[in-house]
Amino acid sequence: MSDTLKDSLQADLTTAMKARDELRSATLRMVLTAVRGEEVAGKSARTLSDEEVVAVLQREAKKRREAAEAYEGAGRTEQAERERAELGVVETYLPTPLTDDELAALVDEAVLVATSEGLTGMGAMGAVMSSLKGKVAGRADGKRLSGAVRARLQG
Repeated sequence: MSDTLKDSLQADLTTAMKARDELRSATLRMVLTAVRGEEVAGKSARTLSDEEVVAVLQREAKKRREAAEAYEGAGRTEQAERERAELGVVETYLPTPLTDDELAALVDEAVLVATSEGLTGMGAMGAVMSSLKGKVAGRADGKRLSGAVRARLQG
C-alpha cells in the first residue's frame, strides 16, 4: 500500500502506462503536474499533505466540469465527453461527497452551536462556515456549503 495519496497517484500512473490506458495516464499526468506545481509554488519547495493533494484534485475536477460545460455549450461534444471522462478519473481519488441529508445535519449542528454562543440569523454565517470548513473539507464544495448554511439561517 502506498504511503500517501501522491504515491498512490504515481503508482496508478505507472500501472496505467503499462496497461496503455491513454485516458487514465494522461489524466494522472495532468494531476501530478498540478501537484508538483503546487509543491514548488511559493518561496520554498515542500511536500504536500494528503489534504492539500485533495484540494488540488478538487481544483482539477472543477476545471474539468467547467471545461465540459463550455465545450458542450459550444457544440463540441467530443471534447466535452473527453473532459467528463477525465473528471471521472479524478473523482476516483476524491473522498465520497456528502449527501444532502448529511450536509444538512452538519449545518444544523453548527447552527445550534452558533446560536448557543448568541449568534443568530445571517450574523452567524461566518462562525458557522468556519466551524464547518474542516468537517466538510473535500466532501462538499464551498458554494454548496454556503448555500446550505444560508438556507438554514434564513429559514
